[in-house]
Amino acid sequence: MHIAIVGAGGIGGYFGARLIEAGEQVSFVARGAHAAAIREHGLRITSPLGNATVRPHAVAEDPAALGAADLVVFAVKLPDAERTASQLKPLLDDGTVVLPLQNGVDVADLLARHIGARAVAVGAALISARIGSPGVVEHLGQFARLRYGPLQPAQAERLQAFHAACLRARVDAELLADPRRAIWEKFVFLVGMSSLTALTRQPIGVIREHAEMRRLLRQVMSEVAALARAEGVALDEAFVDAQMAAADKLPPGIKASMLGDLLAGKPLELPWLAGAVVRRSETHGLKAEANRFVAAALAPY
Repeated sequence: MHIAIVGAGGIGGYFGARLIEAGEQVSFVARGAHAAAIREHGLRITSPLGNATVRPHAVAEDPAALGAADLVVFAVKLPDAERTASQLKPLLDDGTVVLPLQNGVDVADLLARHIGARAVAVGAALISARIGSPGVVEHLGQFARLRYGPLQPAQAERLQAFHAACLRARVDAELLADPRRAIWEKFVFLVGMSSLTALTRQPIGVIREHAEMRRLLRQVMSEVAALARAEGVALDEAFVDAQMAAADKLPPGIKASMLGDLLAGKPLELPWLAGAVVRRSETHGLKAEANRFVAAALAPY
């Protein structure tokens, strides 16, 4: 199958490279120096799970140059999502499935506004990775997992084919019957990690050992879990305990990508993370006070 990956950063670049290693036909939509380096030298990934240098089927800045794909992985940064979603139609045929892997819970609705709900599935990428330099994606840590599933019955066949490709590539992948739950499970943890590491400019090891910061981390995640329940996703009270336990197992130096963006002076995904919790909580009459504090404190950035 032809897989088009829109965004060759940490998520798209890493998983795209693993699929190419396994012999899949993968094209990238990428920009600037990163795209130029991939065209000239290939895409290089460095990873505790194995380094690789691969040559994609094609690399283009304009999606129209690639033609229709069987499946589109939508992996651009959220500040670029609206603009990029408006350019996707040349990649689509009658059966194309678009699989967003961004952070947050808003992107499926955003895509549906541009290309229609029929094509839009949902997924989550559980990985810490980034562009280290043009043409190079650095995978940090030992985990690299994909979870995804259909929102429409007609998407099942293409997603099953994509899942088979992921398994051939030895990607830790799970095809889900209830993908909305997976998105919200990731969202709870991600909002906590992004909020606290960006707010304090510290890695998770410092946050989890400081009593007040640990308490704030728990409160942020508890508010997100309460929002999930209000939106029909049944996360029980023990779920936040499990996320705190997961945070305790992370390497102490791990930081959320939002902190990297903050330190680099780049736009933050805040409106789609803590900001989204505040916005969506208001519609359910929830206060989300800790997330409101985080969103206000980071708003100037």
